[in-house]
Amino acid sequence: MGRYLVRRLNLFLATTLALFIILFVATRWFPAELSYALSGITLPTTQQQLQIEQDYALHSNVISQFLAYVAERLSGNFGISVTSHQPVLSELSGVLPPSFELAFVAGVISLLCGVPLGMLSALSRSKLVQKTIMAATLTGYSIPVFWLGLLLSLWFGIELGLLPISGQINLLYQIPKVTGFMLFDTLLYDGVYKWNAFMDVLAHIILPACTLAVLPFTVVVRITRAAMLNVMSQTYIRAAEARGLPYHTIVLKHALPNALIPLLKHLGLMLGPFASYAIVVEVIFSWPGIGAWLVSGIYQRDYTVIQAGIFAVALVIIFFSILIEVLYTAANPMSRKEMYGTN
Repeated sequence: MGRYLVRRLNLFLATTLALFIILFVATRWFPAELSYALSGITLPTTQQQLQIEQDYALHSNVISQFLAYVAERLSGNFGISVTSHQPVLSELSGVLPPSFELAFVAGVISLLCGVPLGMLSALSRSKLVQKTIMAATLTGYSIPVFWLGLLLSLWFGIELGLLPISGQINLLYQIPKVTGFMLFDTLLYDGVYKWNAFMDVLAHIILPACTLAVLPFTVVVRITRAAMLNVMSQTYIRAAEARGLPYHTIVLKHALPNALIPLLKHLGLMLGPFASYAIVVEVIFSWPGIGAWLVSGIYQRDYTVIQAGIFAVALVIIFFSILIEVLYTAANPMSRKEMYGTN
Protein backbone atom coordinates (compact mmCIF):
# COMPACT_ATOMS: atom_id res chain seq x y z
CA MET A 1 0.00 0.00 0.00
CA GLY A 2 2.92 2.32 0.70
CA ARG A 3 4.27 1.94 -2.82
CA TYR A 4 0.81 2.56 -4.21
CA LEU A 5 0.47 5.82 -2.25
CA VAL A 6 3.87 6.94 -3.52
CA ARG A 7 2.73 6.27 -7.08
CA ARG A 8 -0.47 8.25 -6.53
CA LEU A 9 1.56 11.12 -5.08
CA ASN A 10 3.85 11.06 -8.10
CA LEU A 11 0.79 11.10 -10.34
CA PHE A 12 -0.56 14.13 -8.49
CA LEU A 13 2.76 15.97 -8.85
CA ALA A 14 3.06 15.08 -12.53
CA THR A 15 -0.49 16.22 -13.26
CA THR A 16 0.06 19.46 -11.37
CA LEU A 17 3.24 20.05 -13.36
CA ALA A 18 1.33 19.51 -16.60
CA LEU A 19 -1.27 22.01 -15.38
CA PHE A 20 1.44 24.58 -14.73
CA ILE A 21 2.86 24.04 -18.22
CA ILE A 22 -0.55 24.57 -19.83
CA LEU A 23 -1.19 27.76 -17.87
CA PHE A 24 2.34 29.03 -18.56
CA VAL A 25 1.91 28.53 -22.31
CA ALA A 26 -1.63 29.92 -22.33
CA THR A 27 -0.43 33.08 -20.58
CA ARG A 28 1.78 33.79 -23.60
CA TRP A 29 -1.26 33.57 -25.88
CA PHE A 30 -3.33 36.17 -24.05
CA PRO A 31 -3.92 39.29 -26.22
CA ALA A 32 -2.15 41.53 -23.73
CA GLU A 33 1.30 42.54 -22.56
CA LEU A 34 3.01 39.66 -20.79
CA SER A 35 3.74 41.68 -17.67
CA TYR A 36 0.08 42.71 -17.49
CA ALA A 37 -1.18 39.13 -18.00
CA LEU A 38 1.10 37.89 -15.22
CA SER A 39 0.59 40.63 -12.65
CA GLY A 40 -2.73 42.29 -13.50
CA ILE A 41 -1.21 45.76 -13.10
CA THR A 42 -2.57 47.89 -15.93
CA LEU A 43 -0.15 50.82 -15.84
CA PRO A 44 2.84 49.76 -13.76
CA THR A 45 5.38 52.32 -12.62
CA THR A 46 9.01 51.89 -13.55
CA GLN A 47 9.72 50.26 -10.19
CA GLN A 48 6.74 47.94 -10.50
CA GLN A 49 7.76 46.96 -14.03
CA LEU A 50 11.26 46.11 -12.87
CA GLN A 51 9.85 44.09 -10.00
CA ILE A 52 7.59 42.12 -12.35
CA GLU A 53 10.47 41.40 -14.70
CA GLN A 54 12.59 40.26 -11.77
CA ASP A 55 9.87 38.11 -10.18
CA TYR A 56 9.02 36.29 -13.42
CA ALA A 57 12.54 36.33 -14.93
CA LEU A 58 11.22 37.88 -18.13
CA HIS A 59 14.71 38.57 -19.50
CA SER A 60 15.90 34.99 -18.98
CA ASN A 61 15.32 31.84 -21.01
CA VAL A 62 12.03 29.99 -21.14
CA ILE A 63 13.01 27.42 -18.53
CA SER A 64 13.92 30.15 -16.04
CA GLN A 65 10.68 31.96 -16.78
CA PHE A 66 8.68 28.79 -16.19
CA LEU A 67 10.44 28.06 -12.90
CA ALA A 68 9.87 31.65 -11.79
CA TYR A 69 6.21 31.41 -12.80
CA VAL A 70 5.72 28.21 -10.79
CA ALA A 71 7.54 29.69 -7.79
CA GLU A 72 5.36 32.81 -7.79
CA ARG A 73 2.12 30.86 -8.09
CA LEU A 74 3.09 28.36 -5.40
CA SER A 75 3.99 31.24 -3.10
CA GLY A 76 0.44 32.58 -3.48
CA ASN A 77 1.27 35.44 -5.81
CA PHE A 78 -1.48 35.29 -8.44
CA GLY A 79 -1.32 38.99 -9.17
CA ILE A 80 -3.92 41.74 -8.88
CA SER A 81 -7.48 41.55 -10.15
CA VAL A 82 -8.10 44.12 -12.86
CA THR A 83 -11.75 44.46 -11.88
CA SER A 84 -11.48 44.88 -8.12
CA HIS A 85 -7.79 45.92 -7.81
CA GLN A 86 -7.50 43.41 -4.96
CA PRO A 87 -5.03 40.50 -4.64
CA VAL A 88 -6.38 37.55 -6.57
CA LEU A 89 -5.44 35.14 -3.76
CA SER A 90 -7.68 36.93 -1.26
CA GLU A 91 -10.59 36.84 -3.71
CA LEU A 92 -9.93 33.17 -4.44
CA SER A 93 -9.99 32.31 -0.73
CA GLY A 94 -13.35 34.10 -0.50
CA VAL A 95 -15.08 32.29 -3.38
CA LEU A 96 -13.84 28.73 -2.73
CA PRO A 97 -15.87 28.05 0.47
CA PRO A 98 -19.27 28.87 -1.14
CA SER A 99 -18.44 26.53 -4.03
CA PHE A 100 -17.43 23.72 -1.68
CA GLU A 101 -20.58 24.30 0.37
CA LEU A 102 -22.83 24.12 -2.69
CA ALA A 103 -21.05 21.01 -4.02
CA PHE A 104 -21.28 19.29 -0.63
CA VAL A 105 -25.02 19.92 -0.25
CA ALA A 106 -25.66 18.81 -3.84
CA GLY A 107 -23.61 15.66 -3.25
CA VAL A 108 -25.52 14.84 -0.07
CA ILE A 109 -28.85 15.31 -1.87
CA SER A 110 -27.79 13.08 -4.76
CA LEU A 111 -26.62 10.30 -2.42
CA LEU A 112 -29.57 10.44 -0.03
CA CYS A 113 -32.03 10.30 -2.91
CA GLY A 114 -30.06 8.27 -5.45
CA VAL A 115 -28.96 5.29 -3.33
CA PRO A 116 -32.49 4.39 -2.05
CA LEU A 117 -34.00 4.76 -5.51
CA GLY A 118 -31.22 2.66 -7.02
CA MET A 119 -31.86 -0.03 -4.41
CA LEU A 120 -35.61 0.14 -5.04
CA SER A 121 -35.10 -0.21 -8.78
CA ALA A 122 -32.86 -3.24 -8.27
CA LEU A 123 -34.91 -5.02 -5.59
CA SER A 124 -38.44 -4.22 -6.71
CA ARG A 125 -40.25 -6.95 -8.60
CA SER A 126 -42.58 -4.44 -10.25
CA LYS A 127 -41.59 -3.70 -13.82
CA LEU A 128 -43.53 -0.45 -13.63
CA VAL A 129 -41.44 0.79 -10.70
CA GLN A 130 -38.20 -0.22 -12.39
CA LYS A 131 -39.06 1.39 -15.71
CA THR A 132 -40.39 4.55 -14.03
CA ILE A 133 -37.19 5.07 -12.03
CA MET A 134 -34.92 4.41 -15.00
CA ALA A 135 -36.97 6.67 -17.25
CA ALA A 136 -36.78 9.44 -14.65
CA THR A 137 -33.00 9.09 -14.37
CA LEU A 138 -32.57 9.10 -18.14
CA THR A 139 -34.73 12.22 -18.38
CA GLY A 140 -32.78 13.95 -15.62
CA TYR A 141 -29.48 13.05 -17.26
CA SER A 142 -30.66 14.46 -20.60
CA ILE A 143 -32.05 17.80 -19.37
CA PRO A 144 -29.64 20.72 -19.95
CA VAL A 145 -28.62 22.13 -16.59
CA PHE A 146 -29.07 25.76 -17.65
CA TRP A 147 -32.65 25.09 -18.76
CA LEU A 148 -33.43 23.19 -15.55
CA GLY A 149 -32.00 25.99 -13.40
CA LEU A 150 -34.05 28.64 -15.18
CA LEU A 151 -37.17 26.47 -15.00
CA LEU A 152 -36.83 25.91 -11.24
CA SER A 153 -36.21 29.62 -10.74
CA LEU A 154 -39.34 30.45 -12.71
CA TRP A 155 -41.54 27.96 -10.86
CA PHE A 156 -40.39 28.12 -7.26
CA GLY A 157 -38.88 31.58 -7.21
CA ILE A 158 -41.06 33.80 -9.38
CA GLU A 159 -44.45 32.14 -9.82
CA LEU A 160 -44.78 30.49 -6.38
CA GLY A 161 -42.44 32.83 -4.52
CA LEU A 162 -41.30 30.03 -2.21
CA LEU A 163 -37.53 30.24 -2.57
CA PRO A 164 -34.96 32.94 -3.42
CA ILE A 165 -33.35 32.60 -6.84
CA SER A 166 -30.05 34.46 -6.41
CA GLY A 167 -27.29 35.01 -3.91
CA GLN A 168 -26.27 33.14 -0.79
CA ILE A 169 -27.97 35.15 1.95
CA ASN A 170 -30.28 38.13 2.27
CA LEU A 171 -28.31 41.39 2.43
CA LEU A 172 -30.22 42.36 5.58
CA TYR A 173 -28.23 39.78 7.55
CA GLN A 174 -24.69 40.82 8.38
CA ILE A 175 -23.01 37.53 9.31
CA PRO A 176 -19.25 37.64 10.06
CA LYS A 177 -17.29 35.19 7.94
CA VAL A 178 -15.50 32.73 10.20
CA THR A 179 -15.18 29.58 8.10
CA GLY A 180 -16.51 30.94 4.81
CA PHE A 181 -19.23 28.27 4.84
CA MET A 182 -22.34 30.33 5.43
CA LEU A 183 -24.39 27.50 6.92
CA PHE A 184 -21.76 27.04 9.63
CA ASP A 185 -21.12 30.76 10.06
CA THR A 186 -24.79 31.41 10.79
CA LEU A 187 -24.75 28.67 13.44
CA LEU A 188 -21.61 30.16 14.97
CA TYR A 189 -23.13 33.63 14.98
CA ASP A 190 -24.34 34.70 18.41
CA GLY A 191 -26.95 37.26 17.41
CA VAL A 192 -30.67 37.65 17.89
CA TYR A 193 -31.49 36.67 14.29
CA LYS A 194 -29.20 33.60 14.26
CA TRP A 195 -31.85 31.05 13.31
CA ASN A 196 -33.59 33.41 10.89
CA ALA A 197 -30.28 33.87 9.08
CA PHE A 198 -29.66 30.11 9.05
CA MET A 199 -33.08 29.40 7.53
CA ASP A 200 -32.48 32.16 4.98
CA VAL A 201 -29.15 30.61 3.92
CA LEU A 202 -30.81 27.20 3.75
CA ALA A 203 -33.57 28.61 1.54
CA HIS A 204 -31.00 30.23 -0.76
CA ILE A 205 -29.05 27.00 -1.29
CA ILE A 206 -32.02 24.71 -2.07
CA LEU A 207 -32.57 25.63 -5.72
CA PRO A 208 -28.92 25.69 -6.86
CA ALA A 209 -28.11 22.53 -4.88
CA CYS A 210 -31.08 20.63 -6.32
CA THR A 211 -30.18 21.77 -9.84
CA LEU A 212 -26.58 20.70 -9.40
CA ALA A 213 -27.58 17.40 -7.80
CA VAL A 214 -29.51 16.18 -10.85
CA LEU A 215 -26.45 14.91 -12.75
CA PRO A 216 -24.83 12.94 -9.89
CA PHE A 217 -28.28 11.77 -8.75
CA THR A 218 -28.98 10.07 -12.07
CA VAL A 219 -25.54 8.46 -12.13
CA VAL A 220 -25.87 7.29 -8.51
CA VAL A 221 -29.23 5.65 -9.23
CA ARG A 222 -27.94 3.76 -12.26
CA ILE A 223 -24.67 2.64 -10.65
CA THR A 224 -26.40 1.61 -7.42
CA ARG A 225 -28.97 -0.42 -9.35
CA ALA A 226 -26.34 -2.23 -11.41
CA ALA A 227 -24.16 -2.88 -8.35
CA MET A 228 -27.08 -4.18 -6.28
CA LEU A 229 -28.18 -6.54 -9.04
CA ASN A 230 -24.65 -7.88 -9.25
CA VAL A 231 -24.21 -8.24 -5.48
CA MET A 232 -27.59 -9.89 -4.89
CA SER A 233 -26.62 -12.68 -7.30
CA GLN A 234 -23.42 -13.52 -5.41
CA THR A 235 -22.95 -16.80 -3.54
CA TYR A 236 -22.55 -15.26 -0.09
CA ILE A 237 -25.95 -13.56 -0.44
CA ARG A 238 -27.58 -16.88 -1.22
CA ALA A 239 -25.76 -18.41 1.74
CA ALA A 240 -27.11 -15.67 4.01
CA GLU A 241 -30.62 -16.35 2.71
CA ALA A 242 -30.14 -20.07 3.32
CA ARG A 243 -29.16 -19.37 6.94
CA GLY A 244 -32.51 -17.65 7.42
CA LEU A 245 -31.26 -14.10 7.95
CA PRO A 246 -33.95 -11.40 7.61
CA TYR A 247 -34.16 -9.88 4.15
CA HIS A 248 -33.53 -6.31 5.35
CA THR A 249 -30.42 -7.49 7.23
CA ILE A 250 -29.06 -9.14 4.10
CA VAL A 251 -29.70 -6.03 2.03
CA LEU A 252 -28.46 -3.38 4.47
CA LYS A 253 -25.55 -5.18 6.16
CA HIS A 254 -24.26 -7.47 3.43
CA ALA A 255 -25.36 -6.27 -0.01
CA LEU A 256 -25.42 -2.48 0.30
CA PRO A 257 -21.85 -1.94 1.66
CA ASN A 258 -20.42 -4.01 -1.20
CA ALA A 259 -22.64 -2.27 -3.75
CA LEU A 260 -21.38 1.15 -2.64
CA ILE A 261 -17.77 0.31 -3.55
CA PRO A 262 -18.31 0.58 -7.35
CA LEU A 263 -20.26 3.77 -6.70
CA LEU A 264 -17.21 5.27 -4.99
CA LYS A 265 -15.11 4.61 -8.08
CA HIS A 266 -17.61 6.31 -10.39
CA LEU A 267 -17.76 9.38 -8.15
CA GLY A 268 -14.20 10.21 -9.17
CA LEU A 269 -15.14 9.98 -12.85
CA MET A 270 -18.01 12.47 -12.30
CA LEU A 271 -15.83 15.26 -10.88
CA GLY A 272 -15.06 16.86 -14.24
CA PRO A 273 -18.66 17.08 -15.50
CA PHE A 274 -19.80 17.96 -11.99
CA ALA A 275 -17.41 20.94 -11.88
CA SER A 276 -18.57 22.20 -15.28
CA TYR A 277 -22.21 21.89 -14.18
CA ALA A 278 -21.38 23.75 -10.98
CA ILE A 279 -19.98 26.71 -12.95
CA VAL A 280 -23.21 27.00 -14.95
CA VAL A 281 -25.36 26.68 -11.83
CA GLU A 282 -23.40 29.38 -10.00
CA VAL A 283 -23.86 31.78 -12.91
CA ILE A 284 -27.63 31.08 -13.16
CA PHE A 285 -28.28 31.59 -9.45
CA SER A 286 -25.64 34.32 -8.90
CA TRP A 287 -23.96 32.06 -6.35
CA PRO A 288 -20.79 33.77 -5.04
CA GLY A 289 -18.51 30.84 -5.83
CA ILE A 290 -15.46 30.25 -7.96
CA GLY A 291 -17.51 29.37 -11.04
CA ALA A 292 -19.35 32.69 -11.22
CA TRP A 293 -16.09 34.46 -10.29
CA LEU A 294 -14.23 32.75 -13.13
CA VAL A 295 -16.92 33.49 -15.72
CA SER A 296 -16.98 37.13 -14.61
CA GLY A 297 -13.21 37.24 -15.04
CA ILE A 298 -13.54 35.88 -18.57
CA TYR A 299 -16.11 38.56 -19.45
CA GLN A 300 -13.91 41.28 -17.95
CA ARG A 301 -10.72 39.87 -19.54
CA ASP A 302 -9.24 39.66 -16.07
CA TYR A 303 -6.33 37.42 -16.98
CA THR A 304 -5.00 36.90 -13.47
CA VAL A 305 -8.46 35.81 -12.29
CA ILE A 306 -8.75 33.44 -15.25
CA GLN A 307 -5.40 31.81 -14.43
CA ALA A 308 -6.18 31.50 -10.72
CA GLY A 309 -9.69 30.17 -11.33
CA ILE A 310 -8.61 27.52 -13.83
CA PHE A 311 -5.69 26.51 -11.61
CA ALA A 312 -7.90 26.15 -8.52
CA VAL A 313 -10.69 24.21 -10.26
CA ALA A 314 -8.28 21.87 -12.03
CA LEU A 315 -6.22 21.28 -8.88
CA VAL A 316 -9.33 20.45 -6.84
CA ILE A 317 -10.49 17.96 -9.49
CA ILE A 318 -7.05 16.32 -9.64
CA PHE A 319 -6.75 16.08 -5.87
CA PHE A 320 -10.19 14.62 -5.22
CA SER A 321 -9.96 12.23 -8.19
CA ILE A 322 -6.76 10.73 -6.80
CA LEU A 323 -8.17 10.76 -3.25
CA ILE A 324 -11.29 8.85 -4.34
CA GLU A 325 -9.12 6.36 -6.21
CA VAL A 326 -7.04 5.78 -3.08
CA LEU A 327 -10.20 5.32 -0.97
CA TYR A 328 -11.61 2.91 -3.54
CA THR A 329 -8.42 0.86 -3.48
CA ALA A 330 -8.43 0.78 0.31
CA ALA A 331 -12.10 -0.29 0.43
CA ASN A 332 -11.97 -2.90 -2.32
CA PRO A 333 -10.03 -6.08 -1.43
CA MET A 334 -10.00 -7.24 -5.07
CA SER A 335 -8.45 -3.94 -6.12
CA ARG A 336 -5.72 -4.38 -3.50
CA LYS A 337 -5.08 -7.90 -4.80
CA GLU A 338 -4.66 -6.58 -8.33
CA MET A 339 -2.43 -3.79 -7.05
CA TYR A 340 -0.07 -6.15 -5.26
CA GLY A 341 -0.08 -8.45 -8.27
CA THR A 342 1.14 -5.64 -10.52
CA ASN A 343 3.89 -4.79 -8.06
